[in-house]
Amino acid sequence: MTALSPKPQSLIPVIAIDGPSASGKGTVAQLVATELGFHYLDSGALYRIVALASQQQKIAWSDAAAVALCAKSLLIAFEHEQIFLNHQDVTNDIRTEAIGKGASQVAVHASLRQALIEIQHGFCKAPGLVADGRDMGTVIFPNAQLKVFLTATTEVRASRRYQQLINKKQAANYDDILQDLLERDARDQNRASSPLIMADDGVLLETDNLTIFQAVRFVLEKYQRFI
Repeated sequence: MTALSPKPQSLIPVIAIDGPSASGKGTVAQLVATELGFHYLDSGALYRIVALASQQQKIAWSDAAAVALCAKSLLIAFEHEQIFLNHQDVTNDIRTEAIGKGASQVAVHASLRQALIEIQHGFCKAPGLVADGRDMGTVIFPNAQLKVFLTATTEVRASRRYQQLINKKQAANYDDILQDLLERDARDQNRASSPLIMADDGVLLETDNLTIFQAVRFVLEKYQRFI
């Protein structure tokens, strides 16, 4: 794993939840943060924002230098459940499947990951933080009090994503979603910079047969051991 030299974290408690696409980590992380009254960081949203901004500026997602430069110029704000890019509400724009694919492609660039470190550290504020992503426990918050690796089989994750899109009345094809997840997993796990792996001191949470609330309870019970 290529280290990105994150700065040491403070004594503010951090729960890091990492895992592959469509594993449910975002929903679990949000609910845990709400239960504890902590701040919440959706690191994946940052990469989606960069993918969207790059697309708007006609920058190829494969152009590492241009993508990183683009990221440094962005004004990003999270307000309640809304996400703003240069004062524009992009909450829905960044959640499309196309931008999700773009986020996975720009995330392989070490220069971009380096550019986003300080932004992510900025979310670490009292009384605490729940951060979800791919490298929260391994790179961004290596001193987190609790590191959870939340996952499920590719088939289960594809089914969940398919149902999610259907519920939103969006077109969806299970086979296409499954193939896309396989490709994203391969990029996330094999990239040279901050690959998707479980931290050495992480806790595995397999959610194939768990409800969201059972997964939330698992995380909260593990965290209680640290306070």
